[in-house]
Amino acid sequence: MLTQQTHQTNKVILEPLRDIHLKGLSLAGQDPQVWRWVLMNYTRTTETLYDWFINTAQFNPTEQVVFAIIDKASKHVVGTTRIFRLDSQNDSAEIGHTFISKNFQRSYINTHAKYLLLRYAFETLGLVRVAFNTHEKNITSRNAIARLGARFEGISYKDRRLTDGSYRNTAKFSIIDEQWAAIKLQLEGKL
Repeated sequence: MLTQQTHQTNKVILEPLRDIHLKGLSLAGQDPQVWRWVLMNYTRTTETLYDWFINTAQFNPTEQVVFAIIDKASKHVVGTTRIFRLDSQNDSAEIGHTFISKNFQRSYINTHAKYLLLRYAFETLGLVRVAFNTHEKNITSRNAIARLGARFEGISYKDRRLTDGSYRNTAKFSIIDEQWAAIKLQLEGKL
């Protein structure tokens, strides 16, 4: 069962997303490059962001929890990420729908955030599998997922319809429970 807990390292805080985070989230999403591979720019307007917050971020709390990513040094919201598609029958979930402010991409933020989510998934929820999915052509995201230690499983063709009506081919990755101890040590070395 997912809970609305805060998770943190020495550099990053993951707080369950609340309306007090929306202004910071809006500022973090201002660079159009952030949204190149994301299905929808939900920070485009205040109305869009609030609608996304109510109807998507709060969707089924038994299957997902959305987190604001907060940089401890600046105390700014620098993006969002989530654990979702919790399948309690099969002890699996997905991590994703992540966006990070352009200023904090290729920094410590993603490694810390994903470490916290993976630790929560494997050590608190007792999951046996965590999946990651990204656009086939999003090489930056694919490399970031691989750097976490996730194993590439293949491409799922025409997996998602995009807002322009075209279809996305999805690169699929996973980490399973037997891999977690080694991956945890590797990630802690990077923290």
